[in-house]
Amino acid sequence: MTDTEEPAATDGADQPTPQPVPAEPEAKPGTSKPSPLAPTRTSGYWASVVVGLLVLLVLLVFILENGQTARVTFFGVHGHLPQGVALLFAAVIGGLFVVLAGAARILQLRSRMQGQLLAHRRGHKRGKAKPRHEPHAPTDPASDSPPSD
Repeated sequence: MTDTEEPAATDGADQPTPQPVPAEPEAKPGTSKPSPLAPTRTSGYWASVVVGLLVLLVLLVFILENGQTARVTFFGVHGHLPQGVALLFAAVIGGLFVVLAGAARILQLRSRMQGQLLAHRRGHKRGKAKPRHEPHAPTDPASDSPPSD
């Protein structure tokens, strides 16, 4: 067969006609089943335990490799600790400062939100709730007077 030849016409009796493949029914919104491989609380807990154990292993190696004695002074207390333990202790104290700063910010935001919620509730009780965005009346650029209400 060459490029210019047409294929021979057949009556179709010797070849089966292809059947259309039914499309999968579309899932209705809100009715889809969760995937059996979707993450669960247990799998998240298991993953966090594995990560925690790996971190502890790395810390153990760090402490064992840095066993030289270091002189430590903390709030007037003097002592000698292995260098790895002293560095780990310093990292923990730094982490506590970060936690304290984060907790202060969370308390600040919570206090601000409670104040706004109380003000919003007071406005609704009195019937004086204001819309968030007040529409502006269109002004006519040709008139010099402000729009009247």
